[in-house]
Amino acid sequence: MSYVSNVLEQVKEKNADQPQFIQAVTEVLTTLEPFIEKNPQYEAAGILERLTEPERQIIFRVPWVDDNGKVHVNRGFRVQFNSAIGPYKGGLRLHPSVNLGIIKFLGFEQILKNSLTGLPIGGGKGGSDFDPKGKSDREIMAFCQSFMTELFRHIGPDTDVPAGDIGVGGREIGYLYGQYKRIRNAYESVLTGKGLTYGGSLVRTEATGYGLLYFVNAMLRHLGETIQGKTVVISGAGNVAIYAAVKATQLGAKVVTMSDSNGWVYDAEGIDIAAIKEIKEANRQRLTEYKKYRPNSEYHEGKGVWSVPCDIALPCATQNELDQADAEMLVKNGVMLVAEGANMPSTLEATDVFLKNKIPFGPAKAANAGGVAISAIEMSQNSLRLSWTFEDVDARLQDIMENIHKNATAAAEEYGFGYNLVAGANIAGFKKVADTMLAQGIV
Repeated sequence: MSYVSNVLEQVKEKNADQPQFIQAVTEVLTTLEPFIEKNPQYEAAGILERLTEPERQIIFRVPWVDDNGKVHVNRGFRVQFNSAIGPYKGGLRLHPSVNLGIIKFLGFEQILKNSLTGLPIGGGKGGSDFDPKGKSDREIMAFCQSFMTELFRHIGPDTDVPAGDIGVGGREIGYLYGQYKRIRNAYESVLTGKGLTYGGSLVRTEATGYGLLYFVNAMLRHLGETIQGKTVVISGAGNVAIYAAVKATQLGAKVVTMSDSNGWVYDAEGIDIAAIKEIKEANRQRLTEYKKYRPNSEYHEGKGVWSVPCDIALPCATQNELDQADAEMLVKNGVMLVAEGANMPSTLEATDVFLKNKIPFGPAKAANAGGVAISAIEMSQNSLRLSWTFEDVDARLQDIMENIHKNATAAAEEYGFGYNLVAGANIAGFKKVADTMLAQGIV
């Protein structure tokens, strides 16, 4: 049995109840195998065994009181996965589906994603099974303050710097930061995604969605194509999806779908982004409201976004939302490019369908790295006590995304994978972390 196969079996045995984590590790390790075989120093140093085991896993109780005086208890998580190249960096997710396996898969992906940005940040992730939907601002604040009352002792500007993720936007970051500052009596760069009045960065809100389109643009240039006039299908209606739609539209594409957990909308004339922002960001409503703004649009219950013929597909909702049947339908309908805005939104089987059919595919760890890249830039601004302009930060974001594409493309070609960005991103991200781990000894 090869080194990679042996480690993968160990991971499956030790984490049998964590399918998402096993999926993430399988996707990375299987594509790394040719590279690992040519570099035996990694096996000698146990790099894969160490890379797949978090440095630290923290689980804690989060008690809080609702508006009716009832006590609730949620479970909080912070997985500090790998700090070889910098302090742990990764978001906090608030969603009922959150468990240790999901946080570990996200943290593991974050190691290579953060490495690809070229910035000095390690991999981590956290969150809770708390559901913010339907909660009042006071209930959200009560939860966030209780969560930070435990989390504060595990984080710091040079140790671990969380950010937002699903269920954690500007409101939640504000409550979390306020409680951290109160407990620590220190104004530190310990969270990113902060408001502009207290250390936040311009472009941070837009970063993941904008970065996704900058990556797509780099893919299209590689193919000798342009985004102008292309039909784009997007899933999701959160921060990533909204700003992916904004940038795609600015660049001359037509976005025709968006979705939420209840259903999806199809607008043949192009999605009205102002309406989506009002529904989702201002009013926190469901997409069923969209027809009130655009009577000629269609609303469908359940899933079905991937049945719409398109040139470009951008899954921006959640993990494993795009399965093998969806991938086959996209290929059948003539999709020319797929890039992931969410974290691991395509199943392994779906990814295989795209690769076997030679559909250019941008994996999440490369295509959606814009958010964490601007988080690291926010940390830099905080350290310097400076604020850079929107144009400045946006230009840095474009450079970072284009460099990720360039480095992933070069790594894939060097090791005989052709234009396979899954393999290229894994190799490019892994090499930097692994070589640093070698340099730092067995720790």
